[in-house]
Amino acid sequence: MSGASAPEIEGVRVLRRAALAATAVDVLEADGFVLGTPANLGYMSGALKHFFDQVYYPCLDATRGRPFGYYVHGGSDTTGAVRAVESVTTGLGWQRAAPAVTVAGEPGKADLAACWELGATLAAGLMDG
Repeated sequence: MSGASAPEIEGVRVLRRAALAATAVDVLEADGFVLGTPANLGYMSGALKHFFDQVYYPCLDATRGRPFGYYVHGGSDTTGAVRAVESVTTGLGWQRAAPAVTVAGEPGKADLAACWELGATLAAGLMDG
């Protein structure tokens, strides 16, 4: 997500919230979202699931069409977590602004660069202009 804070990104304020601390107010006040989760037992983390449970209905209509991106890291497989995130964000009507970053196993330089690019792409799309 550090790409969202790159020097060439202007007019975009980046706020980080842990999934268990983020609220519907945070979502309603945000112009876009970068989500991250480990793949746990073939699903998104319990923390991200809790986040979605808390914000889904309060934010459903008001955030439709907002851009988002996400990354998933798993030991060997990310399929179930990707499917879960895609399902919830589709229901919310959020628009993916960049391809998802999925990493199975130990993240390498290319994976870290892809996460940087994810944040930068989302933030560049939100720049005042």
